Amino acid sequence: MADTGDVTPVRDAHKFDENRLADYMQAHVDGFKGPLSVEQFEGGQSNPTFLLRTPDQEYVMRKKPPGNLLPSAHAVDREYRVMSALQETDVPVARTYALCEDPEVIGTAFYIMEKVAGRVLRKPELPGMDPAERSAIYDAMNDTLAKMHNVDIDAVGLGDFGKKGNYFERQIGRWTKQYRASETETIPTMEKLIEWLPENMPTKLENTICHGDYRLENMIIHPTKPEVVAVLDWELCTIGHPLADLAYNCMTYHFMHPSAGGLVTTNFKESGIPSEEEYIAAYCRRTGRDGIEKWPFYIAFSFFRLAAIVQGVYKRGLDGNASSEKAKTYGTFARMLADLGAKNILLAEK
Repeated sequence: MADTGDVTPVRDAHKFDENRLADYMQAHVDGFKGPLSVEQFEGGQSNPTFLLRTPDQEYVMRKKPPGNLLPSAHAVDREYRVMSALQETDVPVARTYALCEDPEVIGTAFYIMEKVAGRVLRKPELPGMDPAERSAIYDAMNDTLAKMHNVDIDAVGLGDFGKKGNYFERQIGRWTKQYRASETETIPTMEKLIEWLPENMPTKLENTICHGDYRLENMIIHPTKPEVVAVLDWELCTIGHPLADLAYNCMTYHFMHPSAGGLVTTNFKESGIPSEEEYIAAYCRRTGRDGIEKWPFYIAFSFFRLAAIVQGVYKRGLDGNASSEKAKTYGTFARMLADLGAKNILLAEK
């Protein structure tokens, strides 16, 4: 893993016994040699993420947050498992070292992986780059997504990583439940999505690795080349429908993120960035797909799901145990996402 943002001293809510962590790494991480120093990344809203430094090497640790957690959330064990399973495939992932599920060590479950050198690009517009490099980076992101969806899940030992069958039915049910558990006000457009989505699911069932949070910011780009060297943040990964990943990846074409920005106003010909239609077409070529029917459903689902996730971050912020003070500002963001999702209902019904 690379730098996911500025590092700071470990925040008070996430402090743990660093000596116990060093003892654990001495026993379980090949090649570890202390002394160990620990800092915390500002990124990682869901699972707090830490930079572990030694004189010889740097590692990254992700752990569950403290406090009362929503059921099935913050699944660092699943994140570790899928990254480990993909080590020998053509999907670029960081090397995994150790998973600890014993809360006695540092208070919550955690895992340790390598720190991969490279760039984390936070703005979809890729400011400061020439059109050729922008085009190549988007093509690399598209290619990596297709490679992930083309992995034989049974061959890599992930056949039981999630339930096969109707992914959207499961996900809509799950995120409706998670949303209700963290609801702080009634959002009319969210209610509309909760009603509409189950009645308009695609009938064709597909089962592939589904990353769940596939976007430019969740990958490391080679320091000098337009190549993806590691995909990050596998916490939401499961066996699911590949078009859910593709739609989530394409959300940046549909809205401007409050801090990261987006592609709503981008001039695609001048920028070198592919249009949404071009990006979808490239993915379809790589996965042997002859176009996509009812695309607005997938976009509406993506906004619904992200709204539910953001609402959870907001609720944790109110409760005082989110990984960043930024979490407390997410209430209006959840409402905006639900509004954008509901707009796609109208497009789907045209």
